[in-house]
Amino acid sequence: MDIVLRTSAVFVVLLVLTRLTGRRELSSLQPFDLILLIVLGDAVQQGLTQDDYSVTGAFLVIFTFAVLQVFVSWLGYRFPRARPVLEGEPIVIVEDGRLIERNLRRERLTPDEVAESGRANGISHLSEIRWAVLETNGTISFIKKSG
Repeated sequence: MDIVLRTSAVFVVLLVLTRLTGRRELSSLQPFDLILLIVLGDAVQQGLTQDDYSVTGAFLVIFTFAVLQVFVSWLGYRFPRARPVLEGEPIVIVEDGRLIERNLRRERLTPDEVAESGRANGISHLSEIRWAVLETNGTISFIKKSG
């Protein structure tokens, strides 16, 4: 039971941490980010299982994480007002070819990152964009101007 309680506490901390970190940081992993994730995983594992190296302990941790993830997903589905808190909301960052600076600052996103994503989607200049939306998963969706 102790493992389940520790796992639940770590799950909540990780959920809050990922919401505070921001979408853009989580969507693009640089080599250093990968190293931090590995170190974080090791630190979390030690906090979860402590000296319990049994298969049962590992299964309890995995099962608890899975149940909590399904529960959070269900909460977002069942209670639409909870969805922005749990998952975030899409944010418009370009409108009619103009960057929305306030939203870029809020998401710690640079114009160069928007331009890079645009180029990856076949957009050579911001003036071609009707809307650019930072999605909840950290990707940027582009809607081109017609014509």
